[in-house]
Amino acid sequence: MRSTRSRSLRLLASTALIALPAAATAGCQSSQLGQTAGALPIAPPERADADPRRDVEAFGQQYRVYPNNVDVVLRYAQALRATGQRAQAVAVLERASIQNPQNKVLLGEYGRALAEAGNYEQAFEVLNRAHSPDQPDWHILSAQGAALDQMGRHAEAQRYYLTALKIAPDEPSILSNLGLSYALSKDLTNAEATLRRASARRSADPRVRQNLALVVGLQGRFAEAEDIARADLPPDQAAANVAYLRQMLARHDNAPAANAATAKPARGSS
Repeated sequence: MRSTRSRSLRLLASTALIALPAAATAGCQSSQLGQTAGALPIAPPERADADPRRDVEAFGQQYRVYPNNVDVVLRYAQALRATGQRAQAVAVLERASIQNPQNKVLLGEYGRALAEAGNYEQAFEVLNRAHSPDQPDWHILSAQGAALDQMGRHAEAQRYYLTALKIAPDEPSILSNLGLSYALSKDLTNAEATLRRASARRSADPRVRQNLALVVGLQGRFAEAEDIARADLPPDQAAANVAYLRQMLARHDNAPAANAATAKPARGSS
């Protein structure tokens, strides 16, 4: 069973972020301690003018007319994923991938959709077909690492992230995934160092710092964690993030006592 610490963490995407432990992050669901990490960090990137519900309707109409058009399939599946219709996105992409088994872009999106739906083993297998050793794709490698982390295979996941970093050195989304993988394997020192490296990159999404704040807080440096959680955010969102960070850390601190209270007494030898 994963520890409470592990379940409070969220992995990040190679191209986008979702489900970070920041309650005020627009468009993201906040996690709760005691729940397993949900969707993988592989949600489709959001456009500034995006209206996912409108896109579902528009691309859904196109899909009904052109169900074999790969571009239409990809856009429709992206809209479905953006509105949380993960099973439908998987079904659409599965059909298209059967018809186009060599289309690596399609396989990559299918693998991401499977991971978001919680089918991590199948997602890993599909993602493995989305690129080749002679033409590796760091986005896919990072997504594969995220799938392995969700299956509890952290050492393997870290090897995938490190391989991805050879292709895209200092890419903040890979570094963030690697940092959280270290945290999931209880190596908070390396987790903090890697997340600091990720957050220092100019292209890093501000939400990466919320994961850094969590890791710093888990090491008992609460004031520093709150300072990090407030950075880059408007005052109202910063206050909400700090409140959520305090709530998570309080639950983490109370977990050992709660586990001890509910544990069954050990039987003596007869």
